[in-house]
Amino acid sequence: MSTMNISLPEALKSFVDSQVTDGDYTSSSEYLRELIRKEKDRVHLRSLILEGAASELSDRAFDETYFDGLKKKIRSHSK
Repeated sequence: MSTMNISLPEALKSFVDSQVTDGDYTSSSEYLRELIRKEKDRVHLRSLILEGAASELSDRAFDETYFDGLKKKIRSHSK
C-alpha cells in the first residue's frame, strides 16, 4: 500500500480524529479511505447517469417485465 501525507487545518484534523474516536474506524487512514471510496462511487454513478441522459430514447416498452429484469441484473452484480 502506498503512503500519502496530507496537511489539514487543526479544525479538520480535530473533526477526523472525532470521527475515528466516535465511529467505527480504527485510524484516520481508514476513515479517509472510506471517504475516498464513497466519492469514487459517487463520481462513477454520476458518469453513468450523465451517459444515460445523453443516450437516445428507446422504443422499447418499460413495463414490469423490463424492471424485473433490471432488478435481477443488479442483484447478480451485487453478489
